[in-house]
Amino acid sequence: MSMEYRRLGKSGLPVSALSYGSWVTFSNQMAVDAALETMTAAYDAGVNFFDNAEIYAMGKSEIIMGEALKRVNWPRDTYILSSKVFWGAVPDPKPTQHGLHRKHVFEACHDAMRRLQVDYLDLYFCHRYDPNVPMEELVSTMTDLIRQGKVLYWGTSEWTSSQIMEAYSAARQYNLVPPTMEQPEYNMFRRDRVELELEPLYERVGLGTTIWSPLYHGLLTGKYNDGIPNNSRATLPGYEWVGEIVKSEEGRTRIAKVRELSKIAADLGTTTTRLALAWCLRNPNVSTVILGASRVEQVRDNLLALEVLPLLTDDVMAAIDDVLGNKPVPPVIS
Repeated sequence: MSMEYRRLGKSGLPVSALSYGSWVTFSNQMAVDAALETMTAAYDAGVNFFDNAEIYAMGKSEIIMGEALKRVNWPRDTYILSSKVFWGAVPDPKPTQHGLHRKHVFEACHDAMRRLQVDYLDLYFCHRYDPNVPMEELVSTMTDLIRQGKVLYWGTSEWTSSQIMEAYSAARQYNLVPPTMEQPEYNMFRRDRVELELEPLYERVGLGTTIWSPLYHGLLTGKYNDGIPNNSRATLPGYEWVGEIVKSEEGRTRIAKVRELSKIAADLGTTTTRLALAWCLRNPNVSTVILGASRVEQVRDNLLALEVLPLLTDDVMAAIDDVLGNKPVPPVIS
């Protein structure tokens, strides 16, 4: 099945429905050759968005991706590249090396372009909200980067709807460029923000979404159904928290639900992984789903979620909701 392309919110930018993220894949010291292999598998299948951030492996993720891009030499106008700013790219950063003040945002943008070996960033995200920085300062900094040709679109990640609207209000008040997209977590177990909190902004301001963790840290693949397998993410240094999620009471309850979801997937002739990815794509307010595949085989398997999407009828979606039992309900306004 050919790749589907969606507009990034109200912008005219066509982004592939499935995209490639480097948070986990490049944070484990993946060699450039291996990175290039997985990125090429995605690109050849029509993926055009590659997501990164300054904090991923303290900048090393961007260095690996940049070297891979240099080797493959794809035309720059055929792919979309992102970075995120907030945490900094060094351990124990000094006050000027993290946050969303003008100095760090400006220098982090230049550092990201240097590591990625590109002349501009297509998308630039504020990785978290910074209450210490006036919104006018942040929005004007992003506007300056756009007007200088260093960034094409800017957005937010894990901001509340009120924080996003604060940025829009500042942009309109001072004739600046507002954010185009938000990057929230979204999956079968984390639904409220995308389906409820942010819902008014899709129409009101044309907000796009580039969602992360569609497989809920791997639980929705089904690989933890019978315990924690060797060489899974939960066994990796720095990812002990994934193991804690799996072992927790809430995690055990969710794994029981994944087993039920596996039955629905089997009835559709697919896997739990593809079902979970297609479920995210079923939401029309999702611009793109970021994949975290670390091997070529995983990339190709994940891309088959596009074939599952037409199978998700209203009846199938209702059956999934019955298993999950967490469909967001709008508050009653009296």
